[in-house]
Amino acid sequence: MTVRLRTTPLHRLRRRTAVLLATFLVATTVTTANATTDDGAPPPIAVEVLAGHAGFPDDVGVTFTRKLSGERREVIRVRDAGHLVVARITVQPGARFPWHTHPGPVVVSVVEGDLVYQQASDCNERGYTTGDAFLDPGNKVHTAWNPGDAPTVLVATFSGVPDGGQVTLPTPEQPTSCDRTVANDRRVEPVGRDRVPGRTPHTGEVPGWSSVR
Repeated sequence: MTVRLRTTPLHRLRRRTAVLLATFLVATTVTTANATTDDGAPPPIAVEVLAGHAGFPDDVGVTFTRKLSGERREVIRVRDAGHLVVARITVQPGARFPWHTHPGPVVVSVVEGDLVYQQASDCNERGYTTGDAFLDPGNKVHTAWNPGDAPTVLVATFSGVPDGGQVTLPTPEQPTSCDRTVANDRRVEPVGRDRVPGRTPHTGEVPGWSSVR
């Protein structure tokens, strides 16, 4: 993956405004990873905002290149990197994200456990484990789930987020093209080294996931 940044100076006022806004949003929009459901169990997916909206005081654009197995190399250009949001996400065994997109690219680090990432464009199941990182281009409809028996912990850096906007955009119509693959084929594409075999994920809604800002 190749990343290029470009910067040019802007006004100091924008810097002060961005700092104040980031401080306010961290204080008001954090969803703690230690929250529990009514029966005392941890939620399927918990999101803790580590750093709220942080705007660049300079004019910043980002260029990523990504080459997935079986696909052509793609170039992802973001002329305006917008705001960054950093979140810690804990995914319980079998829990799955609804299909969604993002305003911009997301860099994901797998801190603990295993994760399967799937794009609606090809339905391939790509597995990642502790110590791995991957790039979510943001503009492709996708889902992900925990195929293991222990919680998966991720740290995600969202870029290109509009000022005050949400980091996740729900897909109005959930794709069904990958349902047969998920239920029957159970393909988990290895990435770098052996992975935990996939299993049919829990597909329930994740309360509050799309409202994280």
